[in-house]
Amino acid sequence: MKNSRRDFIKNTALITGFSIVSNTVLGKKFGHVAPSDKLNIAGIGVGGMGRRNLANMNTENIVALCDVDWRYAQKTFNDYPRAEKFKDWRVMFDEMKDSIDAVMVATPDHTHAGVTAHAITLGKHCYTQKPLSHSVYESRLLTELAKDYGVATQMGNQGNSFDWCREIAEWIQSDAIGEVYEVHCWTDRPIWPQGLMKPKQGVPIPDTLDWDLFLGPAERRDYNPVYTPWNWRGWWDFGTGALGDMACHIMDPVYWALNLKYPTKVNGSSTLSNLYSPPHAEVVKYTFPARPKVRNVNMPEVTVHWYDGGLLPDRPAELAPGMMMGDENGGIIFVGKKGKIMTGCYGMNPTLLPVENMNHFEKPKPWIPRVPGGNGDIWNTNAHEQDWIRAAKESKTNRTEASSNFSFSGPFNEMVVMGVLAVRLQALHRDLLWDGEKMEFTNITANDEIQIVSVDEFEVVDGDPRFNRQFQKVNAQGVAKEWINHTYHNGFTLPAMPKRK
Repeated sequence: MKNSRRDFIKNTALITGFSIVSNTVLGKKFGHVAPSDKLNIAGIGVGGMGRRNLANMNTENIVALCDVDWRYAQKTFNDYPRAEKFKDWRVMFDEMKDSIDAVMVATPDHTHAGVTAHAITLGKHCYTQKPLSHSVYESRLLTELAKDYGVATQMGNQGNSFDWCREIAEWIQSDAIGEVYEVHCWTDRPIWPQGLMKPKQGVPIPDTLDWDLFLGPAERRDYNPVYTPWNWRGWWDFGTGALGDMACHIMDPVYWALNLKYPTKVNGSSTLSNLYSPPHAEVVKYTFPARPKVRNVNMPEVTVHWYDGGLLPDRPAELAPGMMMGDENGGIIFVGKKGKIMTGCYGMNPTLLPVENMNHFEKPKPWIPRVPGGNGDIWNTNAHEQDWIRAAKESKTNRTEASSNFSFSGPFNEMVVMGVLAVRLQALHRDLLWDGEKMEFTNITANDEIQIVSVDEFEVVDGDPRFNRQFQKVNAQGVAKEWINHTYHNGFTLPAMPKRK
């Protein structure tokens, strides 16, 4: 961070042999990058999944790396020793915005939207890990900003670029199982701690971590290693639990094949839910209204059920004894009027049920364009990242958008994180009616209150169990509005929502 942007450009060119030249020279100012030109990409949040994403983008120039924890990020720093290093993405944008074409964002969930939104307003193409945002409002904002600024975008749900998603959509939309009226989705997650109580005291902050920058827009609290680097997913203020983590993968083929948008109601239940941390296991039921007919099949009202933490849907009667439902990571079951389709996690390996029906099933001729590399091993291909890079090099007017661009993944992510609210508001004991356009629940009144567990302790004294469970009473309408559109703290802000006529 001590070097100026001019020094960075000069020194990098001398060391690496490539030149970072004016965007005007490359023609980027006019919305076009020749396919032979390389994008200048900055990675933000590079210690975990971000490292893999960058490895799949290394056909381009990785010119800057930003992470709040330099010890956790050290392996990635070693991968790109000539890239400039930052802890604060705002400083990086100030110093290098003219030298960056695109950003990869793989920070904790609560900072996805802030980083991505400001990058978009600078005209940067954005690849942002799933879940796209921490809240419904943030998803809507990213969708609208991407539309206004015309940048190439992609949510990091890599299964979206694979052939399975397209194949499932083609089967369903060609009427292979009739009108689908029910879907079940499940995951083996969480594989990190959840159902946790807030730590009672902090511990010294590691020298390599900027704790204030990790908190970002979240409310202040003392540092504790239970929050980071990996298990931030298990805290409401930083993550979205198993639903936010895996539904963006597993429900993707459902959202695509059934042409879904906003649900009209949602209901959640779980193991003990508390104020701070997602529950160990949960069930969410979404209801979507009827949609227009797609190709050969009607799209009636459909219920989509989500299960995590080891919970599973009822086993289909058509499944042979001893055969696993889905795979070890999760799966999907589509229930139609003429039959069923079962898949593994990410929509992998779809099959009709009973599986013997595949022996005489004539698959429809593919009509949805495939992404190059999308027919391989999901963990050993760069298809999803390269699809975004391809889109970023095309002009705004002639671009074929990346597979999970924000016009698709934004509304999809709204649905996912809205389901998180169903679990957090389950103490209302009702179906929650949802107005997707207005981003609000319509049947929570100003007088509704809920009690949320704030303390849950247990000890044995002289052989007798002693329980200390305390509750915090909150206004349900107030917390629902806050969880739909988070208050930003510590000087962090979001750009304004674009106005529509």
